[in-house]
Amino acid sequence: VKQEGLRFVEQELQNITVSDLHGNEGQFQYNISQVKVTDLQLAFSDLNFQPQQHLVFNINNASISLRFRRQLLYWFFYDIGSINASADGVYIHTVLQLAKDEAGRLKISNMTCDASIARMHAGFSGTLRKVYEFLSTFIVTGMRFLLSQQICPSLEHASLVLLNSLLDTVPVRNYVDEHIGIDYSLLRDPSISTDTLDLDFKGMFFPRVREDQELENHAVEPVIKETERMVYVAFSEYFFDSAMHSYFQAGVLTMELQGEKVPKDLEVLLRATFFGTIFMLSPSVDAPLRLVLQVSAPPRCTIKPSGTSVSVSAFLNISLVPPDRPPVQLSSMAMETKLSAKVFLQEKALRVQLDLRRFRIYSKQSALESLALFSLQAPLKTLLQLTIMPIINERTKKGVQIPLPEGMDFTREVVTNHAGFLTVGADLHFSKGLREVIDKYRPVPTATPYSSPWPAEPSLEPSLEPSSL
Repeated sequence: VKQEGLRFVEQELQNITVSDLHGNEGQFQYNISQVKVTDLQLAFSDLNFQPQQHLVFNINNASISLRFRRQLLYWFFYDIGSINASADGVYIHTVLQLAKDEAGRLKISNMTCDASIARMHAGFSGTLRKVYEFLSTFIVTGMRFLLSQQICPSLEHASLVLLNSLLDTVPVRNYVDEHIGIDYSLLRDPSISTDTLDLDFKGMFFPRVREDQELENHAVEPVIKETERMVYVAFSEYFFDSAMHSYFQAGVLTMELQGEKVPKDLEVLLRATFFGTIFMLSPSVDAPLRLVLQVSAPPRCTIKPSGTSVSVSAFLNISLVPPDRPPVQLSSMAMETKLSAKVFLQEKALRVQLDLRRFRIYSKQSALESLALFSLQAPLKTLLQLTIMPIINERTKKGVQIPLPEGMDFTREVVTNHAGFLTVGADLHFSKGLREVIDKYRPVPTATPYSSPWPAEPSLEPSLEPSSL
């Protein structure tokens, strides 16, 4: 971040616009214009955290090389050319205050800046070089003042406008798919110590049919103690529970298999199991089977140091669907399953891979029927593994984006389980420069006619207005 920030500061200082300098000394009238920064040397810089909400960026003993156009009128003699100058001992001290805005997004809320230039030198050449050397004190002093006055406004615009536009690319409240969304808004202002920057995100999913729904958080508060990576993101059980609760509220945790979608081996076994019931329904014995799997309560996530699991309770209704006749229910059984969850980070998306670990079915009517259903335990588990689980994993394959600015990615990711939460540690990598992302979202300015204040041909008339330095 320090390296990329320094590169961004260099780019901003290269675009500094310095006002024209003009004045007169006796019979001499001079004009300095078209000031351009040609080179910067910002070797001594540092970025530090400052409690409680500040980032401090210091640049010491830097140098800025300039090139500008000169115009000199002495009686009837007119001289025009360029001047190379160097500002040495440049000192810049900036303090950025970080805060949460009304939308819950991280923003730079304020900036203080102090800049100074210790020394400035100018090299003169041309017909009236001796005259310019005589005037160098006035010119150099004026340029030094104007340049130092432009550094802080340039960096203030870069921070409060440009960097905040970069922070606008951080997702705060996004839709995950057609059923649910996620709220990544900050709960409070960032907390900064001498070593860390802590951001407390809401991290709650919501059903799109009820976007104002709030799920109360009873999970443990994550405590991050790892330090091997640059960034750690902690996810409590509440994060995953709110996702499953939102899907449940959206009414999508239901799956139906009918006719040819029911595996043939399972269909044969089911017809054998319910043969007596089917026989009594003659002549509808050959009617297609329908299996409806419906989650009965929001699944719950449990995170332990040994791993992450998801507990699911559901109903499985088995029916015959004779043509042109109402469905006939053969059985309604309760299911309890436990899924193991592998959580991993890929690019900037948190993804989950689920696997069926434990499975149990029982009858809601009687213990005797539960005993009769024992033979269905293994084939139904196979049905879940081969038919249902791939569908569920296809939904979780996309994952959910971690709130990072565009152009910033994770590397060397590692996931660690704790009691009640897990952490994802990673290093940061800039796949795009700050300038590239900012320019991408910068509004295209409306073109306006521009006329140069300087004549194409030198004028012998003393048209320069006097000014004081």
